[in-house]
Order: sequence, then C-alpha cells, then structure tokens
Amino acid sequence: MKPRDQFLTPDFIDAATGNKFDPPRAPVRFRTIWISDVHLGTTGCQAQRLLEFLRKTESETLYLVGDIIDGWQLKRRWYWQQAHNDVVQIVLKKAKKGTEVIFIPGNHDEAIREFIDLDFGGIRVRDELVHTTAQGKRMLVLHGDRFDGVIACAKWLAYVGDNLYSLILKFNQWFNVWRARAGLPYWSLSQYLKLKVKNAVSYISSFENALAAEARQRGLDGVICGHIHKPEIRDIDGILYCNDGDWVESLSALVEEPCGELRLVTWQEIVMSHTSAKHEKVNDLCVSPS
Repeated sequence: MKPRDQFLTPDFIDAATGNKFDPPRAPVRFRTIWISDVHLGTTGCQAQRLLEFLRKTESETLYLVGDIIDGWQLKRRWYWQQAHNDVVQIVLKKAKKGTEVIFIPGNHDEAIREFIDLDFGGIRVRDELVHTTAQGKRMLVLHGDRFDGVIACAKWLAYVGDNLYSLILKFNQWFNVWRARAGLPYWSLSQYLKLKVKNAVSYISSFENALAAEARQRGLDGVICGHIHKPEIRDIDGILYCNDGDWVESLSALVEEPCGELRLVTWQEIVMSHTSAKHEKVNDLCVSPS
C-alpha cells in the first residue's frame, strides 16, 4: 500500500540502479505567477510541494498574495520545518536573480502590513496594486480579506473558524492515510464541505461578487485575490474574477502566459504532468510583449 506522500511525489526510477531521480528539465516560464495562502508555520502547509513548484517555474514577476506565513497559528504553537525555511530561501533567491517579487500581506500575516511600501531583500511589500497583463487588461491585485464580512465585522469568529478549519485539516490528514493504505488517491474533505454546505457556497459567491464590484467601481478589467482557498477564473458581469487558490488543499497558482492569457495551474500539472514540448507548444501560440 502506498503512503500519502507517494500520491504527491513523482516517481522517476533509474532502470539500472533502481534509484529515484528527477530527470533534468528546463523550468516552465511564465510572465507572471500569483500564489497565496501558503500558511507557512502550520502542519497543513504543503511547503515541500510549493518548493518543487517554485524550483520548476520561472517568471518575470512573482506575486505573494497574502497568508504566506500564518502568524495566527505561530502565536499559538511554534511549528517551522526545514521545508518552510527552504520556501523563504528560494523566494529570496529568485528576487536576487532578478524576479520582481511583490508581497501583499493577508489577514494571517497582517503584522507585515506595518511595512507597506517598504522593500526588503528585493521584495516589495504593498497593500494592493494594479497589474497590467500583456493583453493590456488592468487587474486589481489584493488578498481579499477586507471584503470578508466575518473578518471585517467579527474577527473573533474568524479565529474560531480558523481553529475548526485546522481540526478539519488534521482529520483530513489521517483520513488520507487510510485512503492511501486502501490504494485510493488523495481527497480533500475541507474542499468538499465548502462546495456542499449551502452557507459556505453563499459565502464564497458573496465574496467573489464583492471583489468584482470593487474592480468595476475602480474602472478596472478584473481582480486577482486569494483568501478563500478556492481557485477560480470566471466572468462576473464583465469583470474577470481570478482566485489563485492555496497551498494547503488545492496546491494551485494563477499564471500569466507571455501572451497575457491568465490560467490556473496545479502542482500536479507542473511537477508531474508537464513536458517541455507541451509547454513550448503553448508558448508558440503567444506573442511576447514588445
């Protein structure tokens, strides 16, 4: 029976030695990458998966759209594995090598909002900003917690919800150990509950509509956010709503191709399924900005 990590780690076997190895591949190149809700400092954080994703991708600009570090959980209990430190190091390395890294703090790392408009180690800290795609679309980029009624009006309730969410994630880990032993693939209980519980679906819809309305009011083409851990790209009355997902459940990111096309990618797609030829075919259809 396979342990859970074997569903998340690609297996490449050297036929001669029987050892696992990663065959060398050129990183997948994008114009822009957005990631959020990593929650470094928690047991639910998939830091190793994110590390693999960052090693196998390159971009001109990398947006960290909030909740990268979970200050709420770290205040309760210190938890920081080597993989969490490695994620921080690779982001700093990308910034040093020329990637424009922009950090937009969220509610879980809100302490960093004290440093808005400052730069640290090549990383720009901003509250929000407007990103212009290669197609000329002007997209508002922000974490999104200000448009969450629970965060805005009853922060104590958000803390309670965060504790319940952590319990669900812990149960989900044990549940998937059982599924792995039964030969079944990884499955997210928390995502399933979000999509099935009526109030949760209503909450997500209200959040998405509020963000789209804000972009419309500012005369922009769309909005890019995180916060609710639900990757999504959809049109809301003429406004392009994009949520890059998270690195606790969905293991997803929003990317911009050189031609300006926005799409969602997952860890599985980049690390397990992509081939250089496939991606080059996509990029051949794009015209890089002049």
